[in-house]
Amino acid sequence: MMQDEESVSLREEIDDSKIFIDDNGRELYEHFRFVADKGQQLLRVDKFLTDRLERTSRNRVQQAADAGCVIVNGVAVKSSYKVKPDDVVSVVMDRPRYDFEIVAEDIPLDIVYEDAWVMVVNKPAGLVVHPGHGNWTGTLVNALAWHFRDTPDYDVNDPRLGLVHRIDKDTSGLLVVAKTPEAKTMLGRQFFEKTTRREYVAMIWGSMPERAGTIIGNIARNPRNPLQMAVMKDPNVGKHAVTHYEVLEDFGYVSIVKCVLETGRTHQIRVHFQSQGHPLFNDARYGGDNILKGTPTARYRQFVENCFALCPRQALHARTLGFRHPHTGKEMDFEAPVPPDMTAMFDKWRVFRSSQ
Repeated sequence: MMQDEESVSLREEIDDSKIFIDDNGRELYEHFRFVADKGQQLLRVDKFLTDRLERTSRNRVQQAADAGCVIVNGVAVKSSYKVKPDDVVSVVMDRPRYDFEIVAEDIPLDIVYEDAWVMVVNKPAGLVVHPGHGNWTGTLVNALAWHFRDTPDYDVNDPRLGLVHRIDKDTSGLLVVAKTPEAKTMLGRQFFEKTTRREYVAMIWGSMPERAGTIIGNIARNPRNPLQMAVMKDPNVGKHAVTHYEVLEDFGYVSIVKCVLETGRTHQIRVHFQSQGHPLFNDARYGGDNILKGTPTARYRQFVENCFALCPRQALHARTLGFRHPHTGKEMDFEAPVPPDMTAMFDKWRVFRSSQ
């Protein structure tokens, strides 16, 4: 739940529910909102919220404020903030509000590591992380509810526990789960302070001009398409985003690249490469599901379609994840091999290229 404590901007989501974007580009969902009366006396926000939230202690509200999850008039505040008349006070969390009980579902989990404090899982492509519109069941959270069904200290509905970060539905790879409130706070701080280590493997259309480089560009919601993010031309709009890349293999029409994130914005790798004219291969949201390079002969079109069929999603995999263990302090690093759909597609391009 660790989020930025100083600057959180407010926007309207497509379905008109309130979503805040913190300075690390992560979406925070409004769970509670209170408007102070016109006659409101100056009152600390932790006391203000404790009086209005059922079954919530003042200490827990203070922890939420420390994590940047108490918002007043669109800005994150500390627990000592004094509420004034007409202030709009929101409590936000890093997942949508569940207006229902999470159903434990026996969905297989690829557990890379687990101890009393953390669990690292390798998420397959196609698995949604959190329940939400159109995906109320069958998510990673439902799988976690099943996995922890006999663990009394783990409540899947408790926002102080669970997933510390997210990856897109059709992106595969590593995620860390916090099993204690302290672990989530410590891990969240590491993501915020950019001390975690994350490396992705992707296939993009075309050839990058340099074998290695850095893409820098502010990212915000695309004003012409609310389902997309976009790189903003105005340096004062959007959130600062930095992606370092290295070309691993160049097949002319497509390339395999390694990406290291310096920031973690929504769709960052997908948007950054699209902004350079190199969308991720088969990324339908950003135009990568079209033939963008090569002469579209019947044979070539069929070959690309076969590749799309082999890997029916954006070719993006979160291969490595490193962090400092929240309890022992030990630096830990994990790796999830590139999954079969992507490796099969890579092999197919290698054969095709060698036959040219």
